[in-house]
Amino acid sequence: MRSKSLTEQRDTRPIRSDILLLIKSKITDFISKNTVLVIAASLAIISCFIVKPDAGYLEYFDFKTLTCLFCTLAVICALKNIRFFTITAKKIVAFTGNVRALSLSLVYITFIGSMFLANDMALLTFLPLGYISLSATKKEKYMAPVFILQNISANLGGMLTPFGNPQNLYIYTKFNVPTLEFMGIMIFPFVLSIVLFTVCCLFIPKEELSLNIKEQAKINAGLTVFYLVLFAITILTVFRVIPYYVCFPVIFIAIAATDRKALVKVDYPLLLTFVCFFLLAGNISRIEIVNTFFSSLLDKNTLLTSILSCQVISNVPSAILLSEFTTNYKELLLGVNIGGVGTLISSLASLITFREYTSHVKGKTARYLGLFSALNFGFLIILTVSVIIFL
Repeated sequence: MRSKSLTEQRDTRPIRSDILLLIKSKITDFISKNTVLVIAASLAIISCFIVKPDAGYLEYFDFKTLTCLFCTLAVICALKNIRFFTITAKKIVAFTGNVRALSLSLVYITFIGSMFLANDMALLTFLPLGYISLSATKKEKYMAPVFILQNISANLGGMLTPFGNPQNLYIYTKFNVPTLEFMGIMIFPFVLSIVLFTVCCLFIPKEELSLNIKEQAKINAGLTVFYLVLFAITILTVFRVIPYYVCFPVIFIAIAATDRKALVKVDYPLLLTFVCFFLLAGNISRIEIVNTFFSSLLDKNTLLTSILSCQVISNVPSAILLSEFTTNYKELLLGVNIGGVGTLISSLASLITFREYTSHVKGKTARYLGLFSALNFGFLIILTVSVIIFL
């Protein structure tokens, strides 16, 4: 009996080892895909030991921002599931006849998409289209510049609308910024960005191509209209026409009734990242020495402080953190949008693009990072100097 027991133990060891390896692999994969969330959660937990939990914690969270973000992501996922964006974009791209025109189409589609989908969702939607288009036409050598320009256009295209970037939605809601004033603040860097990435696309050769991308699937007209109506409800909520506590149950029930998978695919790590940074920013604002430090920096120059902060901790957490120490929402808004270009971690969207590129192209990471840095810091310098001079 003892011999049999030892044999059974030896037989179960490989199984246990495989399970442990699987768990380790899942954890590693989660951390690599959600690095910002893991860091934010760790810092938030540490801050809770410094500022003990109390009733004041409830004041940290901007529930309207979280609700609007969830509803927007849910509707976008539903539209993606019926292939609305892919089919529409492919029809537009199909009209191109050379690499330059194809690149301009891809960049502009991503740019326009970011104004309505938010920058990260626009990239998740249209980067695969860029890969399909370039690989199908044997023009993979242009994938790095096209991906990088798509990334820049996504980060900068979303700056004009309150729902175009997550940090915009937060600042728009927190400071109750009038819609026309919001767009008036962002219109100059928005137009300048269009000029800059259009000029960059013109350096891509006009090599002829035969675009052979066929999409057999048709758009479901009924669901498309239904989801677009839901998206309009979400936009009206962002613009304070519909209360967020009315929008949430309507969107949730409607999506749950038509496409439960869309609710599963919502970017919950992004929502949790917001929650963690709300908690971290709230606690930090109650630490006197930190409060004094950030307040002094922002008093000297809110624009440059927010731009530099984005290069280190990304634009969304910068917006949430710095908003606790300044009322100068104009420069903060400009800074966290312009600051979305620069380093690889200045925007979550840039990490999405990097991950997408390296998954398709092997052995050219250094070349990508070099071109990425050159273009992004070029945009960052031009936009920063222009805003300081003209605004």
